[in-house]
Amino acid sequence: MILEELRGYRLGPAGEADSTFGQSGTVRLQFPGCLSSLANDVLACADGKVLVVLKVGFADGCRFGLARLHEDGAPDASFGDGGFVCGRFQAGVEAMASSAQLLADGRILLFGLHYLDHEHTLPGVARFNADGCPDPTFGEQGVKVLRLPGGLAEGPRDGWLPPGLPGVEACAGAVQEDGKILLVANHSYTFADYFGLLIRLQPDGTLDPTFNGRGFVVVRHLLMSSWLSCVRVQTDGKILVGGSVDFPQLGLMVRYEADGRLDHGFGDRGFLSFGFAGASSLVTKLAIGNDGRLLCVGNRFNPMCGALQRFSPEGATDQGFNEADVLQLDIDTSASIWAGLAVQPDGSILVAGSTVKGFGSDFVLVRYLADGQLDRDFAGGRGWVRTSLGRSLDTVTALAVQNDGRILVAGHSLFGSFRAVVVRYRG
Repeated sequence: MILEELRGYRLGPAGEADSTFGQSGTVRLQFPGCLSSLANDVLACADGKVLVVLKVGFADGCRFGLARLHEDGAPDASFGDGGFVCGRFQAGVEAMASSAQLLADGRILLFGLHYLDHEHTLPGVARFNADGCPDPTFGEQGVKVLRLPGGLAEGPRDGWLPPGLPGVEACAGAVQEDGKILLVANHSYTFADYFGLLIRLQPDGTLDPTFNGRGFVVVRHLLMSSWLSCVRVQTDGKILVGGSVDFPQLGLMVRYEADGRLDHGFGDRGFLSFGFAGASSLVTKLAIGNDGRLLCVGNRFNPMCGALQRFSPEGATDQGFNEADVLQLDIDTSASIWAGLAVQPDGSILVAGSTVKGFGSDFVLVRYLADGQLDRDFAGGRGWVRTSLGRSLDTVTALAVQNDGRILVAGHSLFGSFRAVVVRYRG
């Protein structure tokens, strides 16, 4: 009873913008001297602070960025330079940050891309101390650019898709219980011939040769083009990656043992490919439920629509979730995309994304019950909330839940130039 009263006092009606954060629940981030900023990930710190992962644009090109905010959304001046960290994986070469992981000791592991030139990228990793200073014990003075034999780690640079839409640039990571670092990247020979890479590093940033005997696994299903966008580590140590396969695309999930061997007990000898509602599809985020069931969100095409589906721990369609069917939110918009996914302690499922409608695009946040039904206790009985940030194109890229249940949704807003945005909702 006391807990429920405390939750009611702190959070109020679930799904409403949290007025104690920024201006009416919204914080817009702009690094000093930058021309643009794009939020690609958001993390909830144990002490209530908020860490935002960004791609930041300057006159001389783009860089990776981190920003840390106090609980009220104000910059944390004890972090980096007035709350901001900005840098490159190599001096004079453009870079971006796509995601990050908070380590148990307070350090921050950042994943991103090192731009070799206008067409090619390499995956990059950087580690920072809790105050935002580079950790010199990692890589080369805090940063590591991944180069594999034969140029396998080289991927394409996305020069034309609008930021936030599923594109060709991807680099995501996770940390195993023993501190070893996993990351996914992609290599492209041609537009229609590409494959994914699952790479493991030692805690100091060096390639781990005990993983598949060479430090990486080439992910390619039945010799078809395969693309990776996300990675999760299960509680039993198995590694789950997601993305797409073939062209036109189908959604893809692949599971590996902790040492890099395919888990032949999952799906079809380790691989699971599917189309959301039978259509061309792409998996963008993965989550593991409290009962070990596997969830993924992504996008189906023709028409473009965000989709959520749940599978058994072995990769079979879950009969107890939405009658074994894919979930697509019925919302008054011509198209939508999903970019964020989180499972709450009570089993409810949060999904975040955007409408796709030119300069009418808005943030969307949905909460489902564990069986796939809309949670009618969320957002005034509707189960979802749509947030307009003004006369701008607003795109969601990430979702996180704070320890007190409040919900963080990050992305960016385009009105003249891109500007990173974080919105907090009551949980």
